[in-house]
Amino acid sequence: MFERLRCEGNQPVPTYPSYVDGAEIYSDRYAYTVSSRSILEDVFESLTLKRRLEQGRLDVRTVAGKVVGRCAIADAETVEAAVRAAAAAAPEWAAVPLDERLRVAEAVRERVRQHRAELVEVLIAEGNPRALAEWQVAGMLEGVREETVAWCAEQMHREFRHGPRRLVVRRMPDGVVCVNPPQNAPAASALFATSSLLAGNALVIRAPQSGPLGVMYVLRELVVPALAEVGAPPGVLNVFCARPSPVLRSWLDSPLVDDIFYTGGVERGLELQAECVAKGKKPILELAGNDCVVVWRDADLDLAAEALTESFYGSGQICMLPNQVVVHPEVADALIERIRVAAAALRPGYPDDEGALLSPVLRSERFFAYVRDAVARGAAVVHGARRLEVDGSVSDTGPFLEPTVLRVNGLDGCRDVAAVDEETFFPLLPVVVPEPEADDVLLARVIDHVNTNRYGLRNSLWATDSSVVDEFVRRVGNGGMLKVNDSHIGFVPYLPSHGGTGLTGGVFGEANYLMLRTSHLQGVSIADGVRPRDAVFDAYTTIHN
Repeated sequence: MFERLRCEGNQPVPTYPSYVDGAEIYSDRYAYTVSSRSILEDVFESLTLKRRLEQGRLDVRTVAGKVVGRCAIADAETVEAAVRAAAAAAPEWAAVPLDERLRVAEAVRERVRQHRAELVEVLIAEGNPRALAEWQVAGMLEGVREETVAWCAEQMHREFRHGPRRLVVRRMPDGVVCVNPPQNAPAASALFATSSLLAGNALVIRAPQSGPLGVMYVLRELVVPALAEVGAPPGVLNVFCARPSPVLRSWLDSPLVDDIFYTGGVERGLELQAECVAKGKKPILELAGNDCVVVWRDADLDLAAEALTESFYGSGQICMLPNQVVVHPEVADALIERIRVAAAALRPGYPDDEGALLSPVLRSERFFAYVRDAVARGAAVVHGARRLEVDGSVSDTGPFLEPTVLRVNGLDGCRDVAAVDEETFFPLLPVVVPEPEADDVLLARVIDHVNTNRYGLRNSLWATDSSVVDEFVRRVGNGGMLKVNDSHIGFVPYLPSHGGTGLTGGVFGEANYLMLRTSHLQGVSIADGVRPRDAVFDAYTTIHN
């Protein structure tokens, strides 16, 4: 696999240097990607191997079979050069007509289709279960889907005639956009970020040291050739691997940076938001999610339970998964039993195993703290709350966590349970069963629960009564996405895959079409034969016309 990845000299592993201003920049330090299978076979040995390689204490040729790739670690000079290259390229790229820039999306779409099998293998090598790697690739395609790109393009430029004037409302690129992808899905997030190129921006992307290979593959093998096809100038896309803190500080301090697109934890994200505003930069945040799914008494419980099983995909380490359920008390027992059966059927496995959906969770202390807190507050463990080995056997030291279902009785005070109030990022699903009361009163309380969630990524409803659906859709304003009787995480055209309100997106949070978020509105009036004094002083007298 990885036939397209390049090797440097006589090195036996694929190597990606930094890529700045159209040139490759090598380094004497590298971030190594150890195969996910090797990690599961011996976590301690594999992490020690990775550390010794990155410290230069081990020759990679002696362990080539366990290492699937490496990426150069950029120094401070390379980080600064990337921003300078983007700043130089941005005006030229912004001047390219929108229709020509949109060809990049078409070229990327075609290359993702052509190389999807190899891309899946790269994601598996970084630890993604095969089914979820394929889901990510499908999401990458959806992000550059013709319908979605065309809708965004419609928002970029509109023209009107008004008497002797041609009026234009358009979106102009912000300039230099710097991108910090997450550790859990960096490749997909990096490709999503490239949609800001369509608006006319130039990009600088930091690949995380914990998972740089997929980012480098996506950008170097898919996006760079697409930019070359349309004749984009060097410096439009720059990518390197480095630690986050010094890079973010460099971006904040640079007068050349216009936007910072940050994906990460809430605390650091909100700090960064304040720093960006103080520095005159636009913060675009993708932070945590605590998605709520509501299951009404007339819902198709089999399909609802199937959608709720998505909560455990990737062991819950994906921000857009269901994090809590509020179920009508009349069907609570039936739904919980279905979720229990579905959770019990999910088994660990190596990422390349067909059907594997769980990922290792190496730091699980917080998970058990959530469970203990819930039980102490009256919740019941319906299923799970154990460590598992890769073969599914129960173990005190297993790298997997058993999918866990909690029953939380009562809507009042349910947020006293930390697993309900917070994003847990574990395979942990609390099912909240409200107190019985009249349906109209209960629906109002449930909607209020959804709207007062501090987070706002996605929310879902399962119901067949059209009046319930209409009321829910009409009144729920929380979140960047609302799904009804549908997969919670499935991708659909036109609608966003990212973005949200509250702690998810910060004070500027909303559904994230990055092509739009990294641009700004501008109005233009082009007049023919207009006298300025008449335009000012005749305005009042002609107001009735």
